[in-house]
Amino acid sequence: MRRKLATWRRAAALLALLGATEASRALAHPLAPALLDIVEHPDGRTQVTWKTAVAQLDDAALSPVLPVDCRADGAASQDTDATRLTRRWTVRCGAGGLSGKPIAIDGLDRSQTDVLLRVGLADGRRLQGVLRPDDPDFVVPEEVRRIDVWRDYGRLGVEHVLGGPDHLLFVFGLLLLVPTLGALLRTVSAFTAGHSVTLSLAALGRAEIPSAPIEVLIAGSVFVLAVELAGSGKPTPLARRPWAMALGFGLLHGLGFASALREAGLPEEEVPAALLAFNLGIEAGQIAFVLGVLALGRAARPLLARAPDWIAPVPVHAMGALAASWVIERSLALL
Repeated sequence: MRRKLATWRRAAALLALLGATEASRALAHPLAPALLDIVEHPDGRTQVTWKTAVAQLDDAALSPVLPVDCRADGAASQDTDATRLTRRWTVRCGAGGLSGKPIAIDGLDRSQTDVLLRVGLADGRRLQGVLRPDDPDFVVPEEVRRIDVWRDYGRLGVEHVLGGPDHLLFVFGLLLLVPTLGALLRTVSAFTAGHSVTLSLAALGRAEIPSAPIEVLIAGSVFVLAVELAGSGKPTPLARRPWAMALGFGLLHGLGFASALREAGLPEEEVPAALLAFNLGIEAGQIAFVLGVLALGRAARPLLARAPDWIAPVPVHAMGALAASWVIERSLALL
């Protein structure tokens, strides 16, 4: 039994090293989406806000394409901070407004960046969509369809969790920490319960916390888990009750998920559906990741059973070093 457990941990440790490498690459080339926010006003004006990441050179070639009957009304303004370039301008789109008309992003098919689209119509409806390189346009519907809300927000949740290296590395650490399948199920369920609660509260405006400090604490949670994994092997409170640790840190990670959901916005007519679809998307992405890791670990057992013992702790140390660099980087950004 001990030999089988050691073999699994070697397999998991190697996969953790691969995950840390991919995470480093993701941080070096961030995939933060652009944002196009369009708001109609009753007097016929339509306010357009276009935000792109300063670090992404591909974004320089992107530009919104509004319906052909939308005409500029005044000069555009532009400002830049440490991470975002923001342009704002006003247009007039005629008596019919935006309903039934297309909105597109020129150059998106040549980019690796998604674009979050938010549309606020004069009749009070709020729409949301995600424009991608293979789907760079969006037709404003005459009415909100619930199936579109489920599809868009569910897909957004999957993409958000699978694109978050800090979250995935924490989940992977939980796989290394717990020794049995039953303990793993309890631990992952506790983590799910924790982030579901704070995601819902924050998305509904019941917990307003700035995202930057939360990102520092999330990186800190990965570091704490790495320290626990690199310990002497003696029982600790975290190892004896991993579900309690997962629940507490899950509350923290849920606040991080909420920042992405606030950026996308929630459709006023379908808030419960959008919130549930986003949360289910997160869970689907998380389950897919866990099942993939378990499958790869099982497939790698015969090969890694012959690996030398000194390899096992290397990925955990890499995990801790990566988490520490996130903490430092994100803390400096606060200054």
